[in-house]
Amino acid sequence: MSFELFIALRYLFARRKQAFISLISLISAIGVAVGVMALVIALALMTGLQGELRDRILGSTAHVYVWKSGGMEDYRAEIAKLRAIDGVVGAGPAILGKALISTDRADAFISLKGVDPALEASVTDIQRAMQSGSLAALTPASDEELPGILVGRNLAEQLGVGTGDFATLLSPQGTLSPMGMMPRTRRVRIAGVYALGLYEFDAAYGLVSLEFAERLLGKAAPDLIELRVADIDAAPRISESIVRQLGIEYVSQDWADMNQALFSALWLEKMAISITIALIVIVAALNIVASLILLVMEKSRDIGILKTMGTSSERVMAIFMLQGLVIGVVGTAVGAGGGLALCWVLDRYRLIQIPMDVYQIAYVPFVVRPFDFLIVIVSAVVICFLATIYPSRQASRLDPVQALRYE
Repeated sequence: MSFELFIALRYLFARRKQAFISLISLISAIGVAVGVMALVIALALMTGLQGELRDRILGSTAHVYVWKSGGMEDYRAEIAKLRAIDGVVGAGPAILGKALISTDRADAFISLKGVDPALEASVTDIQRAMQSGSLAALTPASDEELPGILVGRNLAEQLGVGTGDFATLLSPQGTLSPMGMMPRTRRVRIAGVYALGLYEFDAAYGLVSLEFAERLLGKAAPDLIELRVADIDAAPRISESIVRQLGIEYVSQDWADMNQALFSALWLEKMAISITIALIVIVAALNIVASLILLVMEKSRDIGILKTMGTSSERVMAIFMLQGLVIGVVGTAVGAGGGLALCWVLDRYRLIQIPMDVYQIAYVPFVVRPFDFLIVIVSAVVICFLATIYPSRQASRLDPVQALRYE
């Protein structure tokens, strides 16, 4: 053990008359630990919330959307061209519209999505999200059988239906009759119930076959082509390459662009919370300043003796810097370990439940990223080190003659 560290530890664990200073040092370490723990938990909360929303959005929707001026007359040929683009792993057509779904128990306005059952599983996670029924059941086995519709878990609970039950769809795209425009009404069977985990889709979306959507909504071709890519971070680049490779009649938009407002708000909230809670660490660092100043005043005689025995000003300064660093490192280690353990418990047992219709997810996930964890630790130690500079400089400038004059 170095001379400076030995003296610093002796001062830090002082007894008898200096017990008050040791108590202040302990409070300072606890303050640092609480601040670091709060910062780790806050970052884990916002990171987990952002990641969970992103994963559920990407599982429920496509990564890239492609439109073509003039329409997608032959969507299979368009899909073949889009699948040839590097990075695209799945593609499927879609028709979007609005409808009113009615049962004997309740009515609900829904977003209707017409899909190709054979291709939709390559674009979204709907196949893995099925709780009952299947995508293939959307297409009726015969002309006498009613067309099928897939509804989300929350929508099924609201309507009081399950797989095999029947409902009525009412479309605003009507049919001209002698009495004016009459809405289209079709009887459908519930072909399955899914749970994607995103409330917006589980409570307000219904999936039907592409052919049935064309008839119900009065459309002759799909509205767009949805793409799934191998690397979600490469989605903006792939979206831009579509126009370059296929021509200006194509228009594309990636998931990051469509959800930019949401993720920008989450990032801003994460930064605001981090800066606010970081003030706790700064307040704890001010306690370190106070404890070191009191220690310098208490140990002025010892400092004078050390200097008369040949200890340089730099070594005296190092003694008090090491003492402050020990407080900061111990507090940071305890806080970081406690924060990591608490995040694991909160995430493992899902202790914090939130209303799903507001936040889209049922519980708050906690995810600790190694980079964020490292930044918190380094920042806390640096703040504690900066807090030691002023009192340490004051100790190194102490005149031994003045310190020992009245001893």
